[in-house]
Amino acid sequence: MSAWFVENGMLLGLATLDGVSSAASVFMVAVGLNLVFGVLRVLNVAHGSLYAIGGYAAASTSLFLLARGMPAWAALPLLLVSSAIVGGILGPPIERLLRLMQGQEEVLQLLVTFALFMILEDGQKLVWGVRPVVSDAPVKVLGTIEVPFGSDAIPFTAYQLLVLPGVALLTLAVLAFVLRRTLFGRMIVAVTVDREAARAMGIDAGRVTLLTFSAGAALAALGGALASPTTSLVPGIGASTIVLSFAVVATAGLGQIEGAALSAFMIGLGRSLAVYFAPELEVVVPYLIMVAVLLVRPQGLFGTLEARRI
Repeated sequence: MSAWFVENGMLLGLATLDGVSSAASVFMVAVGLNLVFGVLRVLNVAHGSLYAIGGYAAASTSLFLLARGMPAWAALPLLLVSSAIVGGILGPPIERLLRLMQGQEEVLQLLVTFALFMILEDGQKLVWGVRPVVSDAPVKVLGTIEVPFGSDAIPFTAYQLLVLPGVALLTLAVLAFVLRRTLFGRMIVAVTVDREAARAMGIDAGRVTLLTFSAGAALAALGGALASPTTSLVPGIGASTIVLSFAVVATAGLGQIEGAALSAFMIGLGRSLAVYFAPELEVVVPYLIMVAVLLVRPQGLFGTLEARRI
C-alpha cells in the first residue's frame, strides 16, 4: 500500500509541475485575448494564429542563428525579441480590421475573425510548411532541477519550472501595475468602460486601442515563443490553443486579468492531472471545468453582470 501511495504521489507531483507550466503558457494567450476584448469588444478567433506565428518565428529564427554560430544562451532573449516583432508587425493591421467590426453582430465578428484565422493558418503553411519545427536550445541551456518530494526528488526542466511561470507572473504583475497605477492604464480602463465618454474627455480612443491590441498580440506571440522550446510546432497548434484560451477566459469572466491567471491554473492543473491519471479525459477536462463554473456563475468566476444598452 505504501508503495502505491509513493508511486501515485510522484505522479501527482509531476502532474502539478506540468500543470503550472501548461497554465503559464495558456495564460499568456488568454490575458492578451482579454485585453483585446476589453478595448474592442470583439472576441478575436485569430488570436490563436498569433500564438502559432510567435512560436514559429522564435523557433525558426533560433535554429537559423544557432546554425551560424550564435551561442545557445542567446536563444532565451531571442524569444522575447521575436514575439515583440510579431506583435508589432501583425498587431496594427489586424486591429484596423477588427475596429471595423465594433458594434456589429457577434456572429459577423466571429465569422470575420475566423476567416482571418484561416488566412493566417494558410500563411504559416506557406512560410514554414507542414513539418514539425522544434528548437529546444533554451531547455538544454538551463538543464534540469531536482524538486524535493518527500524522501525523493522529481527531476524537472528548469525552463518549465522557472522561466514559464516566472514570465507569466511578471506579465500579470506588470499588467496589474499598468492598469491601476499609470495614466495610460486608466485611459485603457476608461475606453473599456465607456468609449464615447472617454473620447469626450479628450482621450484618443483609437491610439489607446491600437497600442493595447498590439500589446495583446505580442503577449499571444510571446506565449507561443515561450512554448516553442517544449513542444513541436505543427499546423493547427493555434486552433487548439485559442479554444483552450476561450475556456480560460469564459471561466474567469470576460475582461478579467487576475481571474484569467487563476482559471488558467485550474484548467492547466486539471488537464495535467487527466494526462497522468485519466488520459481518455485529457481533451474534455478543461471544458468540463468551464461548464461547471458557467452553470453556477454564467458571467464567470470573477465576471460581473452588465446592463445592456437598448
